[in-house]
Amino acid sequence: MNIKKALTIAGSDSGGGAGIQADLKTFQELGVYGMSALTAITAQNTTGVQAVFPMTAEAVGKQIESIGSDMGTDALKTGMLFDADIIKAVSAVISHYQWTKVVVDPVMIAKGGASLLQESAMAALKEHLLPLALIITPNIPEAEAITGMKISSLAERKEAARRLCALGAHNVVIKGGHETGNQEAAADLLFDGSSFDVFEGRRVDTVNTHGTGCTFSAAITAGLAKGLSVKESVRLGKDFIQAAIEDDLLLGSGHGPTNHWAYNNRQKAEGLAYGAN
Repeated sequence: MNIKKALTIAGSDSGGGAGIQADLKTFQELGVYGMSALTAITAQNTTGVQAVFPMTAEAVGKQIESIGSDMGTDALKTGMLFDADIIKAVSAVISHYQWTKVVVDPVMIAKGGASLLQESAMAALKEHLLPLALIITPNIPEAEAITGMKISSLAERKEAARRLCALGAHNVVIKGGHETGNQEAAADLLFDGSSFDVFEGRRVDTVNTHGTGCTFSAAITAGLAKGLSVKESVRLGKDFIQAAIEDDLLLGSGHGPTNHWAYNNRQKAEGLAYGAN
């Protein structure tokens, strides 16, 4: 039995909607065995982040080494990395094991506005982690922060994608959830270094979008672990998060989580359960 494996290197969300919890739920729903390395423990719920307790860089590195020295992984993703020392430690272990299917979700700001990446960590992200990324999945504000440019049009999004590739990322997906010009659809832009693809989904009028970025990147990682191409994995990620947003769980009084059951439930209803592949 050939079991595919995926590793998430991210923070813990006590509310279960984002971070390690969202990633493992997504891996499970897509038929991939999930493993984790915690970078921080957060006290958070749908109303915001109340506290962040980061791990030491050594603790993060040792967790990843434990996976690499025994089980290995078919793909991995990074989420909340918090500071420069953790970024350097994560990058060093990824390089040591020569893992190439690396998805970087550059988590910087929580849905409620709390900072999840120290400003001093930006240089380390660019220097050490982005060159290892098969895919980077920033939203528009994150892409603006990394590239230092304002993004208010499709042309500017394309230019930002080019700049991110120039920093070393092999493929860039700039997510369209924060786009203000299109009220009907949310379009994610994929750049592979030479050409662009757009993945559109119906824009849903809801505040319950906590963990969308984590879930999207985790679904992409699961696709890569299962042997899908970059484009196929991004398509899977888009379909997975679209279903998760549309089938609202209505939990909490703030920005509620998405529904990690929704995609597979739809596939099963249509006789196309993805995890059966």
